[in-house]
Order: sequence, then structure tokens, then C-alpha cells
Amino acid sequence: MLAPLLLAGCSVPDEPGVTFYSHGESVRVPPVQYCERLARQCGEPAPEAAGELPMPAGYPLQISVPDEVASAPWQVVFTYLSDSGERLRGRSGVMSGEDEQHAYTLQLPEDGARLDQVEVQRYGTVSVNQTGQLQFVIGGTWVVGNSREQEPVTS
Repeated sequence: MLAPLLLAGCSVPDEPGVTFYSHGESVRVPPVQYCERLARQCGEPAPEAAGELPMPAGYPLQISVPDEVASAPWQVVFTYLSDSGERLRGRSGVMSGEDEQHAYTLQLPEDGARLDQVEVQRYGTVSVNQTGQLQFVIGGTWVVGNSREQEPVTS
């Protein structure tokens, strides 16, 4: 009876954090949404858990995930601004839980582009929708936005 109460809270003690690192700074963020492995019981969404990190144009973003994420399939979904100011979306391939990949480096596809927001999404389960197609359920989401407080120092 106590377990459902803990899952409903915004800060379950065993919720894993994801670390984002860019240009000499890092931030560890708790999940914005987190579910148990089969994604049947989920905590309340916590949009305030999203972190901020200066992510200057031209620098990669490194992401480090704990075992709870690496042991399941996961991916990185991101939005960025092109050099001309156009808002674009992208995503990594899916990292297989079998490989237990704990790190990923995100490098934008064009020079001068700047990250806006990055999400790590851990898959919880696969279900079949009403039309018989496979549907992948996200069982955890970690978000970091670009604080834009820092520009790279050029030498």
C-alpha cells in the first residue's frame, strides 16, 4: 500500500538522475517523468525538475546515464536553432539496453547551430495500439534547456 503513495510523489528517492555536460559545466537532473520498468505506474509529472545548462554554439553536449537508464532502450531527442534562427528537431538512434551504453555525445549537424532543449527518453515497454501497430511507451524523461548565460571564450 505504501509503494503507490511513493510513486505518486514528485521526488521518489530511487529515481535516477542524468548528467549533462557542456563547455566545462555540468548539471545532474532528476526525471521530469518516471515510471516503473513496465510503465504501468508512474509518478506525477514534475516539469520543475528540468535543468538548465549553458550550451554554447559549436560545442558538443555529453550525456551520462545511470544503470537504470542504460539497461533499457533509450534515446536523445533535441531541438536546436540553426545559424539562420530556424527551429529544428533531431533525435539520436536508440541505444539498446543490451549494450548498456552509459554515455552519448550530441554534436549538432551544422556549424553555428545552438541547442535549445535536450531530452533523454528511456523506453518503458512496447504495446500494440488499436490498429495493431507497435507503440513504444516512454518510461522516463530527463530534460535540460539551454540557459544561454555563457558564450564560449575565444583565444
